Amino acid sequence: MHERSSAVHPVEIRLAAGTDADALAALYRQLTDDARTRVLPERLDALAGGERAQVLVCECGDELASTAWLGFCDDIMYGEQPFAVLENLVVDARWLGLGAALLNKAPRRSLARDCSKIMLLSSIGREEARRFFLRAGFRGDAKRGFVKYRGQMAG
Repeated sequence: MHERSSAVHPVEIRLAAGTDADALAALYRQLTDDARTRVLPERLDALAGGERAQVLVCECGDELASTAWLGFCDDIMYGEQPFAVLENLVVDARWLGLGAALLNKAPRRSLARDCSKIMLLSSIGREEARRFFLRAGFRGDAKRGFVKYRGQMAG
């Protein structure tokens, strides 16, 4: 696999649009290797306003190199102050350093919304990713995440 450096290409972080659907699906398949992954252009266009959720993409040169989903959740604990959830952070294996760009952007966008916190989950087997999140200032000792997938919800 040929690695590319983001240092020699212009980097732009922006909200995803419907035209990014195929490139995002390819990134998500790198994360999950799930052939059922489907990114719908109309869904991306519907989220493009970024009011409740933002699909951030990082372009390097003319390639979509990484993405993250940032959701804003209404809360009642601190008046009207929401909290944020960061999910599906994926960096194309060919690019270097772009996860940090998204991890820097997501808290700034969360602060702009006056969020009380930003949370993320990471798969148990992704030790390198967890170390990366810790280096970026996320705490791994404050909470414990639990997941119940769709196939497990009925039972």
